[in-house]
Formats: sequence, C-alpha cells, structure tokens
Amino acid sequence: MALSPCGSNSFDSGLEIKTRSVEQTLIPLVSQITTLINHKDKPRKSEKTLRAIQRVGQAVNMAVGRFVTVGEAIAIENQELKEEMSFACYEARRAGDTIAHLTDVVSLEQPESDGRATIFSDKAGMVKAARMLLSSVTKVLVLADRIVIKQIIASRNKVLTTLEQLEKVSSFQEFVQIFSQFGNEMVEFAHLTGDRQNDLKDEKKKARMAAARAVLEKCTMMLLTASKTCLRHPDCDSARINKDGVFQRMRLALEQVIEIVTEARPNGEGDILPVSIYMGIREFKNQLEGLREGLCLLSKESLTALLEVILEHTEDFTDSAYTSHEHRERILGLSRQARLELEQLIAVWMQAQNPKAAEATEEMELAILKTCQCMNELKKELHNAAAELTADLLKYHADHIVLKALKVSGGEGSLEALAKYTCELSEQKEQLVETCRLLRHISGTEPLEITCIHAEDTFQVIGPQIISAAQTLALHPSSKIAKENLDVFCEAWESQLNDMSILLREIIDLFEGRRGEKRTYLSLPRPGKLSANLKTIKPVKLDSEEQTAIAKVGLELRLLTSDLDSESEKWEDQEHEIARQGQGMSSMAYSMYLFTRGEGLLKTTQDLFHQAEVFAEEGFKLYSSLRAFSTQLGDDERAIFTAETEKLVALCQKLQITTRMPVQGKNSTFLKVDSSIQNTKSILTVVVYILPLCNKLIKKYKCEQSSLGSPQSWRETPLQTPVHEECLSGKNGNGFGVKSLEHHMANLTFLESK
Repeated sequence: MALSPCGSNSFDSGLEIKTRSVEQTLIPLVSQITTLINHKDKPRKSEKTLRAIQRVGQAVNMAVGRFVTVGEAIAIENQELKEEMSFACYEARRAGDTIAHLTDVVSLEQPESDGRATIFSDKAGMVKAARMLLSSVTKVLVLADRIVIKQIIASRNKVLTTLEQLEKVSSFQEFVQIFSQFGNEMVEFAHLTGDRQNDLKDEKKKARMAAARAVLEKCTMMLLTASKTCLRHPDCDSARINKDGVFQRMRLALEQVIEIVTEARPNGEGDILPVSIYMGIREFKNQLEGLREGLCLLSKESLTALLEVILEHTEDFTDSAYTSHEHRERILGLSRQARLELEQLIAVWMQAQNPKAAEATEEMELAILKTCQCMNELKKELHNAAAELTADLLKYHADHIVLKALKVSGGEGSLEALAKYTCELSEQKEQLVETCRLLRHISGTEPLEITCIHAEDTFQVIGPQIISAAQTLALHPSSKIAKENLDVFCEAWESQLNDMSILLREIIDLFEGRRGEKRTYLSLPRPGKLSANLKTIKPVKLDSEEQTAIAKVGLELRLLTSDLDSESEKWEDQEHEIARQGQGMSSMAYSMYLFTRGEGLLKTTQDLFHQAEVFAEEGFKLYSSLRAFSTQLGDDERAIFTAETEKLVALCQKLQITTRMPVQGKNSTFLKVDSSIQNTKSILTVVVYILPLCNKLIKKYKCEQSSLGSPQSWRETPLQTPVHEECLSGKNGNGFGVKSLEHHMANLTFLESK
C-alpha cells in the first residue's frame, strides 16, 4: 500500500480505500469540505452566508479534533503504528485548525485589507488545507484498518496452533478438550472474517472470502467426525487419509483468508482468474466497438487471435460427452459463422482505411453489427447448453441414490458392492466438475466465476473423501462413529449440490436481466397478508444483514450440538431414553442452526418457530424422564439433580412463550428469531451439563447394584414417560429433525452474504 506524505500539495491518491466502512466515514467530511470550496464567490456576502461558512468550518474542525483524539489513542495502544498514526493525526489537526481559521469571517464590516487571510482572500490556501485534511484523515483510517487485519491474523494463528494440536492428539478425552477450545476460536474467527467480508468493496475479494469461509465451516464438522473415526480406528489407512484431507483443506482455506485480507500472494502471483468465454466475448465486442473510434488502433491479427481464443474455449462444450447433440451442432455452426463474419468485417475494415472509399463506413458499421449479433447468439447458445445440462444433472442426482447405496454397502461390509458404487460416485464427481467448468464460462461476473471455481474444487475434494469414509465403514461395519463420519461427508456433498442449484439460479437471473432485484424476505409478515399464509410462502434465506447479526449465536448453537453429541456417545447404553431424547434435541437444534445459514429443511421463520416449539416440547419430555430418573437417587444427589432439571423446565417454558408470541413487521420477527435461537442455546447448555451427570450416576449405581447381585436393575427400570418412535429414531414429529452429526454446512455468505 503506497503512502505519500500527508503534507503534500495534492490529495494522497496512494491511499487506496478498500473497505466500505472507511469510505462511509469519509463521505460526510468530503461533503462539508466540498461545501466550503465550492461556495459562490459573490461580490456581496450576506451575514447569513458568512455565519453558515463559519459554522461549517467550526464543525469540520471539531469533528477532526474528536477524530484525532481517537486516532492518538489507537497509536498509543499499537506501538508498531505509533509513528505513522501520530504524524497523520498531527497533520489532520493542523489542517482542521487552518480551515477553522480561514472560515472565521463573521463580520461584514471587517476589512479584508488588514492582511488576515480568509476563505475569500486565500482560496488556494483553503484548497490546500482541504487536500491535506482528506489525505491525513484517510491515512488514519487506513492505518486503523490495519489493526483489524492484525486481529484477523492473530485469530487465524490461534486457530492454526490449536489445529496442529488436534492433529496430534492420541486420546479421545484430550481431543474433546482441545476441540472445545478450537470451537471457541473458530467462532471468533468466523465473526471477524464475516465482518471483513461484508466490509470489502472489491466483489471478487468478497466472493473469495465467502468461498474460504464456507470451506472452514463445512470442514469444522468433518474434522470432528474424521478425527473421532481415526482415534477409534487408529490402524485404518482410509480413516487416516480421510482425516488428513480435512486438515489440509482447512489449512489452505485459512491461508486463503489471510491472502485476501493482506493482499499477499505466494511467490508474487497475481489474483488472476482463468479465462472464461463470457469475459472473452465481452472483450472482443469492446474491441469491435473501438473500430468506430480509431481504425488504426487495432490490427486484424489481434482481432482474429482474440476470436480464436474464444472459439478454442467453446471446445469445452463441444468436446463434452454431456453436451446434447443439438447444442453441439448449433455451437459449431455459430463458431463457423463468427469466423466468416469477422473475415468480412476485416475486409471492409481494410477498405475503410482507403480515403477514396466513400461508402466503406456504412458497410463497416453493418459488418460490426452482424459480428456482434453472431457473438451474442453464440453466448446465448452456450448459456442454454450449460444451464440445461446443470438443471438436468441436479434433477437426476436429487435422490442421492449413489450416496445411499454407499452407506448401505459400507454398513453391510460389502467391499464388492462398495467398489461398484465408488466407481459410480467418481463418475458423478467428474460430471459435476465438468459442469462447474461450463457454468464458469457463462457465469457473467467475476464473483460468480469464483463461486463456480469453489464448487468445482469442493466436488473434487469431497468425492474422494466420501470414498475413504465409506471404505472405513466397510472395514468396520459395526462402528457407529465411522457411519456418522460417512453421513457428515455425504451431507456436505448434498449441501454443495444445493449450493449449485442456487448458483445456477443466480447465473440465469443475471443473463435474463434480473440481477440486482431486491428479493423480498417473504418469510416475514407483510402488510395485508395473514400469518396463516406464511406456510405456503416460497422458501427464502435471511438477507445479508440478518445473517451477519445472527451468525455468531448460530455457530455457538452448532458447537453446543457437537458437545451434546459427544456426551451422548459416551453412554454405554445408546438405547437409554434420556440419551435418545438428548440426541433428538441436538438434532432439532442443529436444524435451527442451519436456518441461520439459509440451509436445511427450515425455510421460513414460521418453520423455525414451529421447530422451536417442538424443541420446547421435547425439553418437557426430557424433564419428565429426568424427574422419573431422580426418584432413584439419594437425597444429596437428588437435590443437585433437581436444581438443574428445574432450570431446564423454566427455560423450556420461556421458549414456548416466545414461539407463541404474535409479532408484526420485519424487525419484530427477526427479534423473535434471535430470541428463539438464544433460548434454544440456553436449553442446550443445561442439557449438555445434565447428560454426563446422568451417565455418571447410572454407572455409579450400576456398579453398586452389580455388587449386590442386581446388575440389570438400572437398565431395566422403566421411566414413567411414553417413548415415541420419532424420538427413538432421532427425528422429531414434524419431520425437520435429522441426526445431528449428519451435518452439512452452507457457503458462507457465511457466511453466504448476497
């Protein structure tokens, strides 16, 4: 980042503003200074005009004074920036004082011949002071922005250190402790990078940041199950390969985030995207338009070479086994026509350079139009081919038949069947990867190109990871953690397919001119609409501001579900009702977390509130089971146990009241969303504490009863609560529950922020 001296005579153009926050901070100052510099220099100045000028000058000086005070405090706290920050603050204060002095013109009678400079007698001085003020204030803001970058780097370093510790653990207990710390650090990192993503001005950087954050979020759950599987089966090569792939991907994503915020590329590489057909056609048409302005600026060779590069990329479509015969023939025909049109244009162009060719200009205009029209038709045909292929492919794989078959064959330990479905998944992966490449060619914008590249990379990586997870399960078909691990990777695959359908819709919207339309948050009550209609509303996602506001609490909820599942897994009797109810509540809470990411089966706020109400009801059922359990405890243990269960019932009542509370308007509904998730988080915190306590007491009394000759008394004692099949299967009654570690994470806009 180039930094010029603040005292220069012109605005410091080297201070490039890269974030919206810095830009928005400068706007009021620029507006006030513009008012001063552009005032009309009339011969007669009214008292009202003079007082207005003085007020603006004083306001600028006071604002600069407050601003500089903050800047100086930042300089004291950050010694590495102290010298630069202090000098910039000094320059800003000096410029503010100068502006206040030049605008001190309150009297009409005060002669200007007394030698005192004013805004009227020293216009050049005013302009110089304004430029110095803008330069110094901008420098202070840019230096302050470095501190934000420093915080992100420090957070990344903490995550990376803990990641290395996780990779080396050899016991499950040690892993649980370190993973808890890792989860907290990831929450902090997600918060910092999410804020940074929303603040970036460059749309390409925002897209790259969103892609990196999506990888980190998806990999967090993969890391949990892959590591547990490797700890459970330390001698299994496929489990180790599966785990190593997750750690490697997380490191690359962490590095990409730092590259984005620091603008540092390894080995000096530039941030260059692969050439796409859409961008090539746009550049080609721009060159053709340039022919109208200057005939000698281009060569026929450069135009021909540019067209050949475009047509060479169309071979990605024509050579693809998945492109239909009709599309392939039309693309080849339009490619031939484009060459002919360009040849005709070049011939007319050469004639137009002859001064005696009077009618050549008109012929050349016609040739340019025909060539541009041909390129537009080619672009449309390519778009249709890629869009239709993607839509058909997504529809064909919507049932996830191959993934289901892999789970079954792995669970049965059938290596022969597994090999068959592994080949089918590899073929599906190649289809999806090639389709992502075709989509990139017709994406239309660089951010969408980046999203296509991210989708391609995701399928390339997750495909082999699913296979290694399935191989581990096939080798250990009775392993619950190996099954859980395969489920997590399959969920990630399904999540990426869902992201791909959203990407396709965005590309189509852009091509058809619908880009930029504000999508209504239909899940919120709207004027004139009855709340009963909300259940039929088209599923939508939280907008970017709402996702940012709720992302942190959502991620905290996700981590609590991980803790709860870890505690549930420690139970020797996985069929115990309390353990099952805890797993069911974790499942529901996780579906609520997915809602904060715009993913999962909860599509509208009404879905969320219904899920929260069912969650509260399950909490009451767990409370009943716990009370029945407490009757078998001693007095001292029952007192401690009852205190915790009473917290649970109180929180469930609070959540139930919240979900049933009627609200009107977008802000009120969003507050209800936030309150529902906060209450859910509080309930899970209590359950995470109660479950290991129950497990400990069961083990204790089981040992005591065993010594008395009644080893089965605790297992066989029925609890006075009806057991529903939905709870036993890990699903809640409304169909939204899924086994809570069968997760998939959304693309961030984490974080997806649109």
